[in-house]
Formats: sequence, C-alpha cells, structure tokens
Amino acid sequence: MRLTQGTFSYLPDLTDEQISKQIKYAMSQGFSMSVEYTDDPHPRNSYWEMWGLPLFDIKDAAAVVYEITSCRKAHPNMYIKVNAYNNTRGTESCGLSFIINRPSAEPGFVLNRQESDGRLQRYTIHSYATEKPEGSRY
Repeated sequence: MRLTQGTFSYLPDLTDEQISKQIKYAMSQGFSMSVEYTDDPHPRNSYWEMWGLPLFDIKDAAAVVYEITSCRKAHPNMYIKVNAYNNTRGTESCGLSFIINRPSAEPGFVLNRQESDGRLQRYTIHSYATEKPEGSRY
C-alpha cells in the first residue's frame, strides 16, 4: 500500500531534479521551506519531527536540497516531506507539502469498525507501523 498524503502523492515518486524544481517554484512565490520526517504516517499525525529549523529568508534552493540530503542520510527508512509556508496573509499557512522519501516497505493501515448504540457505527484508522516501538518501525 502506498501512502497518499500531500501534493503529488498519487504520482510516482519525484526525482531529485523534480524536487529541486518544486522548491525553486515555491521560493519564487515567496514561500518559506521546512523539512520534516516521521515513522508514524497516520493521517491525523500532522506534527512530524522537524529537521533543523525552518528555512526562513533562504533565497537559494541549494540550501533546501542540502537539508533534504542530510535528512535522507540520517533517516533513510522514514517518511520525509517538504513544506512550503505562505505568509502573504500575515500567518504562516502551508501552501505546498509533498513527500520526498518513503521507507522501502509501507505496511499500511487497517480500518476498525465499532458498533455502538442503535445502528451507529464508528470507524478508526490504525497504522500497522505503530505496532513496533518508536525508532524501529521501518
């Protein structure tokens, strides 16, 4: 199963050249960049670990590519994504986010159904990755 979160998630993985072009585009729009990683890609886990500091006021895409390369070397079997923050309205809202690295095997999710009062049914999503301790999931 392939994780489909963020922009471009239904496409094949982006090449390094395509990633660099997306970063250049985001920076040309005045967006600030950041790199994040996680081993728990649950859809409600919106707080991934940040790699270094956000790259505010960086004008060269090579600096972002360098941070991506460093993060990939440190966490080769984790999900890594790039975020581009748009501050045109006075707040840092995410204008673009896409996954740039995936583990070699993505275990996927299971949908659990719980029956409740009457005919009410509740659903929860459980990540198979979380069945292992943090740090050894992939």
